[in-house]
Amino acid sequence: MGLAKNENNRIFFVFFGMLAIGIAIFAKMSIIQFKEGEQWRSKADSLTIKDEIIPANRGNIYSADGSLLATSIPKYTIYFDPMAPSSENFEKYIEPFSDSLAKMIPRKSASEYKSYFRKARSNKKRYIHIATKLSYTQYMKMKSFPLFNLGKFKGGMIVNQVHVREYPMGMIANRTIGYERVNDDKTITRKGIEAAFTDYLTGKEGKRKVQKMSKSLWKPIHDENEIDPKDGYDITTTIDVYIQDIAHHALLSSLEYYEADHGTVVVMETNTGQIKAISNLGKIGDGSYRETVNYAVLERHDPGSTFKLASYLALLDDGKADTATIYDTHNGIVTFSGRQVRDSNRRGYGKISLGRAFEVSSNTVVTQAVYKAYKDNPKDFTDKMKDFGFNATLGMDLKGEPKSYIPVPGDRNWSKIALPWMAYGYGILVTPMQTLTLYNAIANNGEMVKPQFVKEIRDVNQVIRTFDKEVINPQIVKPKVVKEMQAIMKNVVLRGTGKGLRSDDFSMAGKTGTAQMNYGNRGGMYYASSFVGYFPAENPKYSCIVVIHRPTKHSYYGGDVAGPVFKRIAQKIFTDVPSLKEIKNIETPSQKAVKSYKNYYANVKQSGNVMPNVVGLPAMDAVAILENLGLKVQTIGFGKVTKQSVANGEKVTKKQTITLELS
Repeated sequence: MGLAKNENNRIFFVFFGMLAIGIAIFAKMSIIQFKEGEQWRSKADSLTIKDEIIPANRGNIYSADGSLLATSIPKYTIYFDPMAPSSENFEKYIEPFSDSLAKMIPRKSASEYKSYFRKARSNKKRYIHIATKLSYTQYMKMKSFPLFNLGKFKGGMIVNQVHVREYPMGMIANRTIGYERVNDDKTITRKGIEAAFTDYLTGKEGKRKVQKMSKSLWKPIHDENEIDPKDGYDITTTIDVYIQDIAHHALLSSLEYYEADHGTVVVMETNTGQIKAISNLGKIGDGSYRETVNYAVLERHDPGSTFKLASYLALLDDGKADTATIYDTHNGIVTFSGRQVRDSNRRGYGKISLGRAFEVSSNTVVTQAVYKAYKDNPKDFTDKMKDFGFNATLGMDLKGEPKSYIPVPGDRNWSKIALPWMAYGYGILVTPMQTLTLYNAIANNGEMVKPQFVKEIRDVNQVIRTFDKEVINPQIVKPKVVKEMQAIMKNVVLRGTGKGLRSDDFSMAGKTGTAQMNYGNRGGMYYASSFVGYFPAENPKYSCIVVIHRPTKHSYYGGDVAGPVFKRIAQKIFTDVPSLKEIKNIETPSQKAVKSYKNYYANVKQSGNVMPNVVGLPAMDAVAILENLGLKVQTIGFGKVTKQSVANGEKVTKKQTITLELS
């Protein structure tokens, strides 16, 4: 009896224990279901559903004439959900779908695609990758394929759209327009206008719900976005694609001919400061040239003789000398504290005026003039340089512009030779853009304006912001001094170091520069050749600077290496750009044309076995004459004939090669 009672107690104990556990489980389930249910459901959803950011379309960048310089192109990645179509549609369309896919993406045959999709459907896979970064045209073509043309839910087509930044002009002005690059660590690097105006270009992101399909694949839950992205604003730059193309190829041609290391050219509209063209080309490993560094904005170096303009402006504006003041060049050598300053003409120029010294680029004269005027108070000179904008930045929109550097008394770099060396452009650091801005001020009758790269910011047809001309200094020196320097710089081209650039068709003014500097660990001493000025000389429309570093063949003088680039740009702009002019005396023949025709006709009539004189003729006329005589012609350079390989009157034979040198 006692044993039965104990047995019953154990049964009741087990029963009530199990009942208690059941009640506890029920209670916990109730709590989870009703009290904590929303929390756990949310947590479950968070593991399988999330908000995905939809990047906004980045705004476009345009040239001044509306040409597209940078844009975001949509690219499409396509996935296939083989479980979405009904059994009837899957069997009906899988074969033509596989055929179409094999023709467009032939990495598998039609039968392989068909087998692959059948297997995926039987394994209940719902997210099969089809193609990556298709263009819009390719996407629309694929969307029309059998099965996919039924839509997302009936056909199983899943689309993921991204935008890729593209630059229709390629390398032209690449470092100024800039770029946007996603790094391995997901950070973004931007340069140029892309960086400077990224707040306007970026736009606002959108948002949509996506569901997890596998470890790394997510698909949109709905076709509609929860928040639509807002595209970025468009930027209209000051770049003129026609002038940009001229400048780019003129610079490239000179770099290749002189086998230089790198160079830059900038064309600025005189009155407004708008940059119409900017090219920066550097030699890369295979010997070709690419835009890798914005040398015009970022590279500081000793400018050499082009800095003499600043020295002359100081001397004349302070009344320390005038253009008629005579200086002795001392056989091309003067000495300061035991250090020699030399002229490129090793015999010197005798006794010449200050004005003539600028034309022939005499180092000995400018150093004597500045030293004599400011040796007792050099701070007056360095203060004048600050007035011209040096020892500061120009405050341009592009990021990274360094300050120009001018030593001042008390600096650790100041020495007994600092003043005379500075006078002809050594011991200082200036960027090409800073030098150009000073020359542009003289072209602009003394008004110094800030270089500008952007004209306006737009939202479709609505102007958000415009960029007007910014004046840095309304009158950098007295108007009389401006006129004097305008005349002297015109004479540089007419009878000075730039006389090889002179043209009868249009006028130019400017200054040559040949600076010697240290190339550091890349080859020791080297030359930087430059020319900076404006055109036309009488009523300047554009200013321009050309700087070419380390030319290794043919020449290194600024007038030879950089000058022709300047001339080619000016020539192209004023001969190829249409203009409206009043035509007078249309019935009266031009005496110049009549004389040119007579010379041409006389040469054409010459005997076929005698070399005619073609010196002075345009290249086109000279080649036509010689080829009509049965001769082969090779030309060197551009322009008119300056030299012919066979002298006038000498006998020639059919198919003989004649070389013509042009300038």
